[in-house]
Amino acid sequence: MPLRSMLLYGRNRNEYTVKVQTLDSKMEALLGRVARLGAGVAGAAFVGNNFLFNVEGGYRAVVFDRFNGVLPKPLEEGTSIVIPVLQSAYLFDVRAKPRVINSVTGTKDLQHVNISLRVLSRPVEQKLPEIFSKIGIDIDERVLPGVGNEVLKAVVAQYNAEELLSKREQISHQIRMNLIKRASEFHLILDDVSITHLTFSKEFTKAIEQKQVAEQDAERQMYLVQRADQERKAVVIRAEGEAEAAGKISKAVADYGSALIEIRRIDAARDIADILSKSRNITYLPGGQNSGLLLGLTAGQA
Repeated sequence: MPLRSMLLYGRNRNEYTVKVQTLDSKMEALLGRVARLGAGVAGAAFVGNNFLFNVEGGYRAVVFDRFNGVLPKPLEEGTSIVIPVLQSAYLFDVRAKPRVINSVTGTKDLQHVNISLRVLSRPVEQKLPEIFSKIGIDIDERVLPGVGNEVLKAVVAQYNAEELLSKREQISHQIRMNLIKRASEFHLILDDVSITHLTFSKEFTKAIEQKQVAEQDAERQMYLVQRADQERKAVVIRAEGEAEAAGKISKAVADYGSALIEIRRIDAARDIADILSKSRNITYLPGGQNSGLLLGLTAGQA
């Protein structure tokens, strides 16, 4: 091989080696950056999954620390830092939740009544750590049924069965105030308390219906008696009026003769003639003194 060719071959080989080495160094740098980026992403994902805790709207979180116990301040809505393994977060629903409390209790007159109470309740946010420590997360399940039945039995026992219907608004207000007072001892806020259902036993309901029927019958009989009394009074008054009228007519006849009777006959004949003239069965009204239309009530026959 000529010397010149050998020199060119050596120089090209050296240049190729340098290029390969440069490419390798660049690839190593790129892989290093990718590895660091992947480590950063993995670290961020690990932190996000283990150190960050999200509290949705309408909720609060209570944090339990393995060294300090329940932390005194609950977590607000949003994202907060919670140390994994050492700390645990528990969610509380602080929105008003409806609940129906059913109770069978007795009235003052020993009547059984089935009453249903609808309650809207929510916990006091500042007292959530204390609620978590003393009662638990399901506070409404543990507190409201017992407290509600206690208040219902205590209030209903003060009234008769009929008063539960006639004084329903007053009783509902009393139950509301007593239940709010008892629930506040467990750090519960009651936004609304109302009686939704109230029924009595079948025997008492039947007795009430029979009583109402009897009262209606009594009122009907009283009305009939009053009506008969009024009719009797009307007959008496009518008879007295007719007697008085007859007396006055007799007095007028005694004083002035039969002129008044004659006037009455003429008026009666005029009325009869007017009625007959409007009848469809009469097409001709005869005239003259012998027509007999005035039923013989003429001056000469008087």
